[in-house]
Amino acid sequence: MEQEKISLWQIFAVFAKIGAFTIGGGYAMIPIIQSELSRRGWISEEELPDIVALSQSAPGVMAVNISIFAGYRLRGLKGSIAATLGSITPSFLIILAIAMFFSAFKDNPWVERAFKGIRPAVIALILVPMVNMARKNNHTWWSWVLSGAALILVAFLGVSPIWILLVVMAAAFSITYIKEQKP
Repeated sequence: MEQEKISLWQIFAVFAKIGAFTIGGGYAMIPIIQSELSRRGWISEEELPDIVALSQSAPGVMAVNISIFAGYRLRGLKGSIAATLGSITPSFLIILAIAMFFSAFKDNPWVERAFKGIRPAVIALILVPMVNMARKNNHTWWSWVLSGAALILVAFLGVSPIWILLVVMAAAFSITYIKEQKP
C-alpha cells in the first residue's frame, strides 16, 4: 500500500487496538502486530523481523520501539508519532484511571486479594519469555552458567544488572584480546 494512502488516524487506531489488547508488552505484541499489519498489507512477513531486530537494538521499551519503526515505515515521522501515541495511549489511560480510583479502594480486602492473585500470573508472563530466550540463545554450558549466575546476582543478591553487563563485557573483550594475541 502506498504510504500516503494510509491515514495517520488509521495508524493511530490500529496501534491503539494493539496497545489496548496486548498484555505483557514487547514480545507479546509481535504476533498481534504481525497479524494486524500484514493483514492490511502495510508490511510484509519479511519486513517484521527487521523491525523487531531494530526495536531490540534501540534503547527503550520494545513495544514503543516497534511502534516507532513500523509507523516510520508506513508514513515517515508523522506515522511514527501516530503509531507511538496509539500504542501508549491505552496504557496511559488505564493507569490514569487506576491511579484516580485506586486510592479509594486500596484498603478494600477484595482489591488486596485480587492483586495477590495477579502476582503469579505476572511472574509467569515475565518468566516464560525469559526461559524461551534463554533456551534459544544459550547453546553452551558456560552460557547457561552465566545466565544462572546473573539471575542469582540480580534476583537474590540485589546486584544491579548494569554491573553484570559491564563485567561480562570486560570479560568478553579480555578473552577476545587474549585469543587474538596467541599465534
